[in-house]
Amino acid sequence: MFRTGLLIVFICLLGVSVTAQSRVIEISTNYGDMRFRLYDDTPKHQKAFIELANEGYYDGTLFYRVIENFLIQGGSKSSRNAPPGKRIGYGDPDKTVDDEILKHYFHKKGSLCAPRQPDEVNPFKQSDISQFFIVKGSVHTSGALDTMEMAVNVPIRKKIVEKYMTPEVREQLKQLKEEKKVKEFRELAGEIKDDIETDYNLNPNTLEFSDAQREAYTTVGGYPELDGKYTIFGECISGFDVIDKIAALKTDSNNRPYNDVKIKVNVIK
Repeated sequence: MFRTGLLIVFICLLGVSVTAQSRVIEISTNYGDMRFRLYDDTPKHQKAFIELANEGYYDGTLFYRVIENFLIQGGSKSSRNAPPGKRIGYGDPDKTVDDEILKHYFHKKGSLCAPRQPDEVNPFKQSDISQFFIVKGSVHTSGALDTMEMAVNVPIRKKIVEKYMTPEVREQLKQLKEEKKVKEFRELAGEIKDDIETDYNLNPNTLEFSDAQREAYTTVGGYPELDGKYTIFGECISGFDVIDKIAALKTDSNNRPYNDVKIKVNVIK
């Protein structure tokens, strides 16, 4: 009886856990519907987005910023009933949320993300949940990802090398080499190499794509240049073709589609 009771409690707890991690929303448009699973480990964004969706905050707004092979962005209240040609897309300073940027989420196609102001005026990377963007991106080759890593990492390593390989140190190594003091040369060179590697490995700004990132970016695609810069709080589970349709629309000089793409957001569960 005791074991049966424990089993029932466990099943109930499991059910609560699954429900808590399975919030699903639907973004309906005149080009089709998309469904997204919201991440449980970005609770601030999940809560704020669902509250606004339930209030109808996003309903009637537009996907006002559309850039093929990049993103589709919408939800701004300034886009509601906006006439053609009007500049729209302003955020709401009262709808900011503290960042929940997590390394295991990256900008693969279909990622649901929160925009924000630039670092210069927003150093803490707070999100503007009054709108949202969905990643379209493109498929990358493995070589292209390697090039991105090198573009970031080579300058970092060069700066670290310059920190340790000062003119004085170079002269010291040169002198040891000329005097054929092999042991002393190797010891000093080894110490410098270890210091360089330690600094490089501890540098938070280096870039190394994980296996999961490489798999996603070389298959479904995405936009890796955004990784680590924005909060990703959900992912598309159906309606990828709708993302493609909207991203392919012709736009004006402000990246607004000539044909309005109206939004309605429903909380499914």
